[in-house]
Amino acid sequence: MTQKRRITRRTALTAGAAAALPLVHIRTAGAAGKLNLAFWDHWVPATNDTMRKQVGEWAEKNKVECSMDFITSVGGKLLLTQQAEYQARKGHDILPVANWEVRNLADRMEPMDDVVAHLQKQYGDYAPAYSYLGKVKDRWLAVPSSTGSLNLTLCGRISLFKEHAGIDLRELYPAKPSDKEIGQSWDYNAFMKAAEACQKAGVPFAMGVGSTNDSINNTGSWYAAFGAELIDAKGKIQVKSDKVQNFLEWAQRFVKLLPADAKSYDDASNNRALISGKSALIMNPPSAWAVAKRDAPAIAEDCWTFPMPRGPAGRYIPYSFTFYAVWEFGQNKRAAKDLVQFLQERKQVEERCTVSEGYDLPAFTSMSNFDIWSKVGPPAGTIYNYPIRPWHNALPSITAQPAPPEIAVQMYSRGVHPGILARLQSGQSLKEVTAWAQEELEGFQA
Repeated sequence: MTQKRRITRRTALTAGAAAALPLVHIRTAGAAGKLNLAFWDHWVPATNDTMRKQVGEWAEKNKVECSMDFITSVGGKLLLTQQAEYQARKGHDILPVANWEVRNLADRMEPMDDVVAHLQKQYGDYAPAYSYLGKVKDRWLAVPSSTGSLNLTLCGRISLFKEHAGIDLRELYPAKPSDKEIGQSWDYNAFMKAAEACQKAGVPFAMGVGSTNDSINNTGSWYAAFGAELIDAKGKIQVKSDKVQNFLEWAQRFVKLLPADAKSYDDASNNRALISGKSALIMNPPSAWAVAKRDAPAIAEDCWTFPMPRGPAGRYIPYSFTFYAVWEFGQNKRAAKDLVQFLQERKQVEERCTVSEGYDLPAFTSMSNFDIWSKVGPPAGTIYNYPIRPWHNALPSITAQPAPPEIAVQMYSRGVHPGILARLQSGQSLKEVTAWAQEELEGFQA
């Protein structure tokens, strides 16, 4: 067996100072303490303005002097900021952390159980994926955030689906409250048939099996829908299990219907395929549709966002999660936690969501009824089904769950899930792919 080097997000980064936008300073009369805040630099600039306004309102009411940095994630700058502050034990009082970073920074984070308990009492429980990422040793160490959280569900061309697959997407998932029977016919068998029809028509599903984040996130939801756990919650390799093998048999057929260059997809490849009119379906947040609105209006008017298919183990939607964390070495932790709680209350979440045109997703299903998703267009209702609605019978997912997180982050970083599918697309047999995956997974346990 080839010896594999253990990979974590922390060992993959070199700590350093991060570039940020100009610092915003809010000084209040008779300030009772100070907070130095970091937020994600949103790609919709007006969302940053709304965050400034909300923090300013809170600061004035609570007599806290606040300074804010909006830090881009481009080039890993936000990750570098986290690492620099972790090493120095000094930095922002609040900062955003995504996906696996909660666990990587856990030993210097302030427990947030009280904030989470308060929010869950008001709005309901978080889905299991949030606690999988946000809890360490049964303690919440970060609070799920709406700003920066998104999913990568399906965005299809209305006309192409109707013409080639015989499916009216607006009837399948209408832009209105529905019962739990809606969309039940949309399973992975129907997904396969639609892919076959669209591939034959020359507009294949533009879904990658490369090694970048989109491919990793998206393909992981396919595995989850089949209950195909490569490593289970106890850390046992399951690649030879019936569920994984059943999934691979399905996937062996499906990947042949994807574009020939799916193995080399980057995170923008699917966007380009949609906007150029070369694909009937992609997996993406509404940013691809928003770009089409600007650059290819006729394409945008023909787009409809809707949930992933239902598999034998359920319906799973790939998410990218963002949390707010407070350092345990912070100088004003009580005020920081109060502000985190304030920012995740419904009024503030809806205000920011509206400004981002529905791009940012609240962590609570009870908040999936904001007006913005009904109003944004064209066409009207195009992203109505972007948030998980109660009748979708769906759950957020992150690739490699439920493997022990210290193993799952390695699987995620190495792109094992799309790597298996890329090998199938290249013509390797199920036996060859299973042997490769077994050896790869054993390396993470060493």
